[in-house]
Amino acid sequence: MGHGKLKKFKENETFKCLLQPDAASVMDKTEDNSGLVLKDHPIKGQWASEMFAAANPLVVELGCGKGEYTIDLARRNPDFNYVGVDIKGARLWKGAKEATETAMPNVAFLRTRVEFIEAFFAPSEVSEIWLTFSDPQMKSENCRLTSPLFLKRYRNILKKGGIIHLKTDSMFLHQYSKAIAEQNGLRILACTEDLYGTDRQSLYESEMASVCGKDAIDALFGVRTFYENMFLSQGYKITYLSFVIDKDGDYIYPEFDAKYWREVEGPRRSFGHHRGGTPEE
Repeated sequence: MGHGKLKKFKENETFKCLLQPDAASVMDKTEDNSGLVLKDHPIKGQWASEMFAAANPLVVELGCGKGEYTIDLARRNPDFNYVGVDIKGARLWKGAKEATETAMPNVAFLRTRVEFIEAFFAPSEVSEIWLTFSDPQMKSENCRLTSPLFLKRYRNILKKGGIIHLKTDSMFLHQYSKAIAEQNGLRILACTEDLYGTDRQSLYESEMASVCGKDAIDALFGVRTFYENMFLSQGYKITYLSFVIDKDGDYIYPEFDAKYWREVEGPRRSFGHHRGGTPEE
């Protein structure tokens, strides 16, 4: 491990806005000691009082990387609280450092796996979830962050009417997520296969604008991550999809031609490895 990473990890320990729980705080043995089960972390249900200056609606970004999106959204929307979640401590360092140095009162970061999300957020504690440039996981459906397995987890922490935002350069993930929403009768608020080729006025007239406000549309165009800028510079289109996941019972897996969309997508990055070279940690 490089000296730069070690320095970041050490500095991470000083950031009050960054929560870095160890595995023991969220995992426990089953009664028969045959395995492990998820248990609640003390922060669950306490984000407003423990991490933020005000009890505002809570928005979570999963796979936030360096935290650019979380930070920018928080600056635009001071009446909301934002939590960026990622497993990479060296990446979280950048967002946590900026939030600390600028004394942002509505930003926090959580280092954990997305699979553990229910250990950290209580039912109805979260208003919206952002998925920004998630790995499309083209060969592993249950690892996709919009699969039925993950939607069930999100539903357990979202308020009634809670919204999922998906912004991605992956047409595979976009089409899969759209198929999930349609298969399960979920209310789609906005959908475009080419965000920056879309007339913004059409989005102002979409259901998303009536639910989230026009400022949310402006943020879609104005907030860009490190990876988004990289993909745009290489000529890739950015897609966007938002939908409400209210649904009783199990989510149904969609009829989705994964082989076809893999071929449309062409060579893709594997987890942690991106087109155009290896980005900085």
